[in-house]
Amino acid sequence: MGDFNESVILDAIRRHPAGLSRVELAKATGLSAQTVSNITRRLLDQGLARESGKQNIGSGKPRTLLEIVPTSRFAVGVHLDPAVITTVVVDLHGTVVAQRHRQTPSGGDTDQIAADMAASVSALVTESGIDDSRVLGLGIAAPGPIDAAAGWVVDPPELPAWGRYPLRDRLSAETGFPALLDKDVTAAVVAERWAGAATDSRNLLFFYLGTGSGMGLVVEDTVLRGSSGNAGEVGGLGAACSARALVDEAIALGVLGAEYTCLDPADAQRGLVRLAELAAEGEPQADGIIERLAIRIGRGVCAAGTLLDVDTVVFGGPIWQLLADRLLATIEPMVARSPFVRPTHPTTVTSTTLGENVAAIGAASLVLDHALSAQPRSLLLADRGIAGQGRRSGSETREKLSRMT
Repeated sequence: MGDFNESVILDAIRRHPAGLSRVELAKATGLSAQTVSNITRRLLDQGLARESGKQNIGSGKPRTLLEIVPTSRFAVGVHLDPAVITTVVVDLHGTVVAQRHRQTPSGGDTDQIAADMAASVSALVTESGIDDSRVLGLGIAAPGPIDAAAGWVVDPPELPAWGRYPLRDRLSAETGFPALLDKDVTAAVVAERWAGAATDSRNLLFFYLGTGSGMGLVVEDTVLRGSSGNAGEVGGLGAACSARALVDEAIALGVLGAEYTCLDPADAQRGLVRLAELAAEGEPQADGIIERLAIRIGRGVCAAGTLLDVDTVVFGGPIWQLLADRLLATIEPMVARSPFVRPTHPTTVTSTTLGENVAAIGAASLVLDHALSAQPRSLLLADRGIAGQGRRSGSETREKLSRMT
């Protein structure tokens, strides 16, 4: 209960960048003034929070405001994409302080690739000058399907050499950090809630458009993961929206030459860049391919938005970054015209503010969310989605993350 109440206080403070007084924290959380006082004293002692100024309330004594110290702790995120592996370090606000990218090896030894990913994590933390004890943990975002409870990737279609692989436990063992594994689209929607375009939304749909595509879902401030962690797969829509499918269509129509044939995801990305260039130059067939893509996405988003009654739709991912303006020009009016999406409330349609690294930032945000957000289920059930107690010493907050096993 003490850990839960601490998370409630931390969550309330971080959601108010201008700061909250202890009196306001008591009102916002429903906790007693003494409990708030005790917890905030611990947060100040740990360096997680600081006093940030005074607030004048009428003629009474000014109240002292509290705010999060963003550089007091950090989290690491790794996104295993079929085209590129991205590693980031973020602070408590979700701001990226260091990053690196490398092309995903095609085929090869998965154990060696995982070892290289772990080495990249360790090197990036070292290069950042951050002491290991201030790293809360490692988040991993991978394409679906996954086995979230076991921490395995499970035969991802665009990563055929991986098969069933215990990626979470392997990276935790190699780095010494407690680790979490989630699907990339789920990680992306967590990033949007933590640091992106939808921090104030309780009902959110995130459409990820990269090597593959999928939807991250939030209903009543709860991320929907499903029984195995694979909620948000979009079946035929996902296949039709993949980079490979778009490039293959362009080749079949003669828009792109055979030299752009997709042998691996990196080839698909290269072909898509050229397709986007041709569309921007006014090539009609190239623009037609993108228009048909926009219509497919728009229909899928309108259907899902109706089903979930969301108030915010966010788009992101590497392909989206290439085509955002062109796609939004078609999708926004489709949402606006939908007879079901906006009958009783407005629906915001926007692009991520986190750029093409949204899934990697989301991977790190998984750690922040577990460590610092209130998790009601932790009062009743142990969380089975975290690997590793962490061989390295750490703060009380990091130890809390490690204890959720």
